[in-house]
Amino acid sequence: MAKKMPTYSICNLLGADRCMTEIVVMRLRHFLDHHGDIRFPHRHNFYQIVLFTEGGGRHSIDFQRFDVRPHEVYYMAPGQIHTWEFDDKTDGFLINFNESFLTSAHHNPHFVRDFPLFNTISGSPVNTLDLACCGELAQVFRQMLEEFDKGGEFSQEILRGMLTIILAKLSRAAPSPFRENASRHHLELIRQFEKLIERHFREKRLPREYAEMMYITPNHLNALTNQVLGKSAGEMIRERVLLEAKRLLSNSDLMVGQIAESLHFEDYAYFTRFFKKYLGATPEGFRALQAQPMAS
Repeated sequence: MAKKMPTYSICNLLGADRCMTEIVVMRLRHFLDHHGDIRFPHRHNFYQIVLFTEGGGRHSIDFQRFDVRPHEVYYMAPGQIHTWEFDDKTDGFLINFNESFLTSAHHNPHFVRDFPLFNTISGSPVNTLDLACCGELAQVFRQMLEEFDKGGEFSQEILRGMLTIILAKLSRAAPSPFRENASRHHLELIRQFEKLIERHFREKRLPREYAEMMYITPNHLNALTNQVLGKSAGEMIRERVLLEAKRLLSNSDLMVGQIAESLHFEDYAYFTRFFKKYLGATPEGFRALQAQPMAS
């Protein structure tokens, strides 16, 4: 059986002598030169933001494949599956941070997840910035890198403030998945629904179960998601279940039957039919495909 997919922490990347830090800022080229051996599929238990300033190649986040371009930025949440093939000219800036780095200074425990950048249900993990925005953000990244390397008194507080600026500016620049006519109230309901899906998708599959938790009717919830996102409430739940199934199938230590059980399917056969109906391949076929190298 293949080796279990690794999950990296900041400690793995920095070494035991620097495990106390909750944030890492570095040039992307420096990271690639020292950690080129982790380009194979892996996960992080921290958040990651990368701004590309030059170079090219390909990378994949949760089975979506992207070509690398200058002025592109990607952001990943803990648990997402990542692989990459960058060329020798690729450079930019990289920030890794633990959620507690920001939430420790805020009363809101969901401070990071309230930004749209890390939304795995309706958001996109990649955005290409216009020249002006990229230049503005690159300057903040450079200042942040200088502060990280220099250290000193109140350095963590300065880095925390700069990171908040970067998150806010990237969120402002990110294209919205919501339709233009959506009201603020509707957007708040959608975000509430997405958070509930993230928390309960393994055991709750029916829109009415979520509507009950939101104190609205199933018809209202379905009309809302269609109006704001152009998809049904059931589709949103199903897409999150399928994403988790794909993530688990990429972990070769788990049998398909174990995955079906962990996702609360009645049995192996039902899970296989569900998976094939919506993805066009059996779980075993999908797993075999993921074992192949990234296409050129």
